[in-house]
Amino acid sequence: MTKKTTNFGKEVIAEDEKRGRVAEVFDSVASKYDLMNDLMSAGAHRLWKRMVAADTGLKPGQSALDVAGGTADIALLMADKVGKSGRVVVYDINGEMLKYGREKVIDKGHLSDMQFIQGNAEDISFADNTFEVATVGFGIRNVTHLAKALGEMTRVVKPGGRVICLEFSHPRSALFRAIYDAYSINVLPNVGSAITGDRAAYVYLHESIRKFPTQEELKATMESVGLYRVRYYNILNGIAAVHIGYKV
Repeated sequence: MTKKTTNFGKEVIAEDEKRGRVAEVFDSVASKYDLMNDLMSAGAHRLWKRMVAADTGLKPGQSALDVAGGTADIALLMADKVGKSGRVVVYDINGEMLKYGREKVIDKGHLSDMQFIQGNAEDISFADNTFEVATVGFGIRNVTHLAKALGEMTRVVKPGGRVICLEFSHPRSALFRAIYDAYSINVLPNVGSAITGDRAAYVYLHESIRKFPTQEELKATMESVGLYRVRYYNILNGIAAVHIGYKV
């Protein structure tokens, strides 16, 4: 029987290997993850995450799930919106990322009103219709089955609720794309090696972005799992994109 395969960057590997390979990447970079995000984006990722938090439309007392939430940047912004009477859950498959996220939340005095759960985005351990919003920031490209993960996020959101995905994407301008690719191929792995000691992790980062669906393809996948009024907007010519869909 032929094994099912998937992409890990440019590599084609057996599906059952991907989770372990991704775990190795994030175990390696977890302690420097926030610093590398700042360096890679010149701090702009913080603004992008604020844009996502604004897109949630969350109000005091509501609940939100941040899938692949790792170091809790988006979750903290949502916690500010829902207040002490609300609920924010950080859900991530990687224990090291959750560890650093929990430490950050403690430093900011939010631990009592936030929950950290280790789990797989393709099998979310919450009942149907639990949250007003489910978000994922720079994590969805690491799952093995994209539609399954988006379907799980949709399942746990209440009718009328939102699923929001922030992810690196595909620049619209050919010139911009060429410059971005040169930066990603020639600069990022060297910076990653210097800061984290793991060049391969940042080679994978570039490769996984290039293999990720286009903006229109991701929109179609979100629609295929039952989301409607799906729209997206590009950031910096499409270096990143935010997709927003609503549950019927």
